[in-house]
This record gives sequence, structure tokens and C-alpha cells, in this order.
Amino acid sequence: MNKLTGWLEALVANLPNLVIAALLMVAAWFASRWLARAIQAGIQRVSKNRQLADLVGSLARVAILGLALFAALGILQLDKTVTSLLAGVGILGIALGFAVQDLVANLISGSFMAVRRPFRVGDLIETNDFTAVVKTVDLRATHFTLLTGEALTIPNNQIFSNPIINRTRVPKRRIDLAIGVAYGDDLKTARDVMLAALSDLPGQTSDTPEVYFTGFGGSSVDAVARFWVTTTSQAKWMLSRSEAIMALKSGLDDAGITIPFPIRTLDFGVVGGEPLAKHLTDLPLVPSDPRDESVPAAAK
Repeated sequence: MNKLTGWLEALVANLPNLVIAALLMVAAWFASRWLARAIQAGIQRVSKNRQLADLVGSLARVAILGLALFAALGILQLDKTVTSLLAGVGILGIALGFAVQDLVANLISGSFMAVRRPFRVGDLIETNDFTAVVKTVDLRATHFTLLTGEALTIPNNQIFSNPIINRTRVPKRRIDLAIGVAYGDDLKTARDVMLAALSDLPGQTSDTPEVYFTGFGGSSVDAVARFWVTTTSQAKWMLSRSEAIMALKSGLDDAGITIPFPIRTLDFGVVGGEPLAKHLTDLPLVPSDPRDESVPAAAK
């Protein structure tokens, strides 16, 4: 009872300090939110870097709340508690550093990406074997939407430490199409036909379409046709690619130039290179009526 009475008297004596400390924390909470928003708005007006604005705003908010907490403990005359907290934070930081190293790596990677800006919200990028549109970027991970509609989240450390292909940053893209021409056709004529077919396609840049023969395939002379289009949209890029395939096929058909089917050679001999006719002549003939008893069963 004496202890409870002493605690109650200490509580009543420190009640004004408790009220002041509570008011300080509430004011710090609202001030941190207001300051974070003001910093984000100011940075976006200057550089329009949303990731950097979010990063600096979050750090400022945490810093204000931390300072307010230590100030509130000082008002409550808990100096020893403040000293213990500071010492404990250092020891706890060392212990947690090993346990949350992935989280720290993601935080640092997110900070670097916010400054360097390899991509922006709305960009179509390719990274970690995924092609997706950037939706939001926070300090731990980056959130995407795949071209098939699913949501994707990748930790910032995996994005920062891997190659990134930004398909939106440059407002033009090249389309490469592999195609084959029959060995019996004239290659110069085939190239002229393909160039004429590509030159009529809409949405191209001022760059001239190109056609190059790349090698001798198993059933055709291989070539690559390529041209540039002015788009950053994946849907429009796919549409241009589809129209180019149809134009090449139609142009080659009209010119009588063959796009050959793949050819496969079947070797029936134990020793490679023996013709199939040699083995066919050794087979017994089967009559039109398999019920003919004069033919051995093996021949049937």
C-alpha cells in the first residue's frame, strides 16, 4: 500500500508534465505529416522526382517523431531512460543489422533509385525476366502491373542489382523480323520486295527500313527485316509488328517468292546417307486384298 500510494502521489505530481508530453507528441504527429507533405510538394515542383520526394518526406517524418519522443522523455524527467534508450538503440542496431540486412539493402537500393531515377511511374520496363508497367515505388519494393494484368512486386535490391531495360524512356523502338527465302528465288528481288512492303507501313520514323541476309538455313536463305516506329506503347508496337508480318507475306506472295516450310530428312539406314529408295525396293509388295492367303503373314 505504501508503494501504491507513493506511485499515485508521483503520478499526480507529474500529471502536468504528462499532459505537456502527450500534447507534444500529438503536435509532433501532425507537424510531421504536414512537413512531409510540404517537402514532397516542394521537391516535385523543382525536380518532379516523386520517388525522391517520398523518400525525403518519410525520413523527415521519422526524424521529427524521434526528436519529439526524446523531448517528451526529457519533460518527464526521465533522463536515465533517455540515456538507456540511446545506448539500447546502438546495441539493438548492431543486432538487427545482421537480421534485417535484406530489408536494409532494399531501403538503400530504393534510396539510390529515387535519386538516379532509372524509371518513373508509368514506364514500361523489363527486369528480372519480367516486362511490366511501374505503378508505385516505395522504400522496400517496387510494384508493377504485368502486361497480362497481374500485380507484381519486386524488392528494390533485386531491381537495383540487375539490368533494367526501359521501353518508355526513348520515344521510338525498332522491330526485327526473321524471315526466310527459298534457295531457288532471286535474293535481290526478294530484298527489294521486302523493302517496298516495309516502306508502306504507317507510324514509322524517318529511318529507312533495312533487310539483311544473315545465313544459309536448312531450307531457306535466312534474312532479317527491321524498321523503326514512333511509339512507347507495347500494344502499338505489337500492332506494327503484326502489320509488318502481313505486309511481308502479302508482298512476297504477289511477287511469286516462296517462304519455304522447314524440311526434315528421315534416314532409315543404319549407316547414314543411304537413300530411302534402296530400302523400299527390298520390301515385299502387299496386294490390294490383304486377305490373299498366298502372301506370307510377315509381308502383310
